[in-house]
Amino acid sequence: MRTVQYERKQAVAARLATIGGCSPDELIITRNTTESLDMIIGGYPWNAGDEAIMALQDYGAMQQMFHQVERRHKVAVKTLSIPNDPKSDDELVSLYEKAITPKTRLLLVSHMVNITGQIMPVRKITDMAHSHGVEVMVDGAHSFAHIAHNIPDLHCDYYGASLHKWLSVPLGAGILYVRKDLPNKIWPLLAEAGNIQGIARLNHTGTIPVHTDLAINDAIDFYNTLGADRKEQRLRYLQQYWTTKVRDIPGLVVNTPRDPARSCAIANAGVKKMPPAQLAKTLLEKYRIYTVAIDLPAGNVQGCRITPNIFTMPEELDTLVDALKQMA
Repeated sequence: MRTVQYERKQAVAARLATIGGCSPDELIITRNTTESLDMIIGGYPWNAGDEAIMALQDYGAMQQMFHQVERRHKVAVKTLSIPNDPKSDDELVSLYEKAITPKTRLLLVSHMVNITGQIMPVRKITDMAHSHGVEVMVDGAHSFAHIAHNIPDLHCDYYGASLHKWLSVPLGAGILYVRKDLPNKIWPLLAEAGNIQGIARLNHTGTIPVHTDLAINDAIDFYNTLGADRKEQRLRYLQQYWTTKVRDIPGLVVNTPRDPARSCAIANAGVKKMPPAQLAKTLLEKYRIYTVAIDLPAGNVQGCRITPNIFTMPEELDTLVDALKQMA
C-alpha cells in the first residue's frame, strides 16, 4: 500500500476520466460530491461583495457551504426556485439569467436535481452564464454513470459526483473535474508540500482507506459491460413504467417532469394531504418499499423520492403503483 497506491489511484482516475469524456489531468478522486464541490466553493478566490447563485432544490451541503462563505467572505448568495415541470429549456435558462448581475462570479446548477430527478439543460445554462463572465459549477452526483454524457460537453468549469450512487462503488469515493486552466485559482482544502500545479494540488487527502479506490476498477468493468446507453435506457424505462400509471390519479402528485427526456431513473411522488414522512413510513412498513421523504414546501416538492436501479423488476414497481393508489 505504501509503494503503489498513488500510481494505482492515478490509473483508476484515468479510467474514470474516460467515462467522463475528459482528460486525466482534469479529474481527481475525492470522497464524495460534497467534498468535491465544497472544495471549490470554499477555495474560490472570493472578494467582499461578490455574488453566487444557487437553487432552493440544490443539495443541502452545497447550500450550507455557500452560506458559510457568505458569512466568512461577505459574499451575497442568491437563491432561486426551479419549477418541477418546466415548459421549456428557455424557461430555466431565463430563471438563472435574471439572477445574474455584474458582481456574480459563480453559479451552481444540478445536472439532475436530487429530490425530483429533473435533468437540467446544463450546457445552455453554462453558455448563458459564460456570456456574462460567470463560472459554472455542476452537481453531477446523480448524473455520472446514470445518464450518458461527456463532462466537457456541458461546457462547465467544475463538476463533482459521488461514485457510490450510480457507479455502485463502496461508500467513500467521488470525483472532481476542474477545467484544465482553472485548478491553480482554487485554494486546496489540504495544503500540499512543494509547488504542485494543476489539479493534483487539490488532491492531498492524507492517509485514506485504499480498498475503496481499488474497488472502483471492478465497478467500472461492470458499468462498461452494461454500456452507458443501455443502462440509461433501462433506468428511464423503469421510471416511466410506474410514473405513467400514477400521474393522473386524483389525490396523487408527481413532482418530476412529464417529458421522458427531462428525467431518468429518479422520480418524486406524493399523496396530497399526507406528510412525506408518513408516506415514506407507510411504504416501508406496510409494503417493504424504501424511499426518501422530501418535504420542501418552499420549493413545491412534497413527496417521496423513488429510485429504482437496473435490477428492479417491473413486478416490484407494480407493488409501488398499487400502494400509491390505495393511499390516494
